[in-house]
Amino acid sequence: MFSRLFSRTSLLIVSLLIAALAIVIVVFTPTGPEEEEDTKVTTLYFADNLSAAQQTIIDRFNAQYRGSLQVVPVNLPFTKFSTNERKQLLTRALRSKSSRIDIFAVDLVWTPRFVKWAEPLTGYFSPMEQQAFLPQAISSCYSGGELVGVPFYFDIGILYYRRDLLQALPDFAEVERKLKAAMTWGDFIQLSRRFLPRPPAFYLFPADSYEGLICSFVENIGHQSPALITGDSLRVNTPAARRALQLLVDLVGKYGMTPPAVTNYKEGDVYEHALAQDAIFFRGWPGNLRDYESRYGEKIKSISFAALPHFAGSQPTAVFGGWNLMIARDSNKKAAAIKFIKFATSKEMQRAVYEKMGYLPAIKSVYEDSAFCRQHPDLLYYRQLLATGVHRPALVEYTKISDILSFFAHQAIKQEISVPAALAGAEAMIRSQKVLIN
Repeated sequence: MFSRLFSRTSLLIVSLLIAALAIVIVVFTPTGPEEEEDTKVTTLYFADNLSAAQQTIIDRFNAQYRGSLQVVPVNLPFTKFSTNERKQLLTRALRSKSSRIDIFAVDLVWTPRFVKWAEPLTGYFSPMEQQAFLPQAISSCYSGGELVGVPFYFDIGILYYRRDLLQALPDFAEVERKLKAAMTWGDFIQLSRRFLPRPPAFYLFPADSYEGLICSFVENIGHQSPALITGDSLRVNTPAARRALQLLVDLVGKYGMTPPAVTNYKEGDVYEHALAQDAIFFRGWPGNLRDYESRYGEKIKSISFAALPHFAGSQPTAVFGGWNLMIARDSNKKAAAIKFIKFATSKEMQRAVYEKMGYLPAIKSVYEDSAFCRQHPDLLYYRQLLATGVHRPALVEYTKISDILSFFAHQAIKQEISVPAALAGAEAMIRSQKVLIN
């Protein structure tokens, strides 16, 4: 399996070749209206996945500032590009000082990687404006004490479940109460044994060799021990990490709760399998089932969500996700870009983001709006989950570390290597300064 390891230089060359080709096709071809001929109109290019939420914000901004400002989206759809591919595209464009990117959205774990190309924002956002954001969200936007990004929307890992399938249990109400309170892994495993014959998919999670697998791994480590990585100190091969990975291995092998097919699944594959083949439980993110409503609308009506299971004796937890907005350091339209970011993170637009796509608002005031929360009671439960969430390591080289960890974890779940050997191998490979090509 080590034949797939290449030196840092080899990866850089391959990455640049791939990114260079894609950047011509995607980044330099904005989606939306062309620049207006009127030179008084300032055009901003905004690179992100163009969902209904982003389109709504862009349309309202363009209407409000008609004749002076317009935003043209550069679409990097989740359905076409993985998060790593999006990172490569943005890196290439920013390194080349492209005039086609003024504002760009980054996965919150990328902030350290993009600092060198981002405009410092501390001078544009007062302390009061910064305090308006959820502390868990804005904490990912600082580098060296400097504000370099602003939260656009937030995320937290959740456990989706089919209420209609669970209602076959005579004590369904009690089971659901325990789920909402955060069920232990021991109770969750016992629950799986109550379904006979065993369903083809009791619990699904993405276990391909990619970032989604690392989210489940970090969630199982949770609050058992200190962070995976603190400064230059690696904490990959620890008792807590071994216990976390062994649980994922056992869900597939020992307990048979999860089909081996998940080793080929990314997040979208999990949703597709869960909806098409009636999985009872599956891991996911808020709002991500919206794209499946046209095909699985009736099933989705029966889906609810709860906290992810946790080890007995440890606090329930889930990994934070979300996307931050940054301004290109080389943009000559920074004042206009600030206007758009403040517009996108206003209370009205943050409410729209949640209503359109189910993305969690990044500002406190939406959760404190009692009338809005009465209309959307799930928000209060989400905020409870956010209170015990954890961040993945915020490191410049995080993508490389994640690639290595996911490779070895994937091998362990496929039972091609033991858990201790997988974590020892991952730690050694990270320290060796080599990287992995999938």
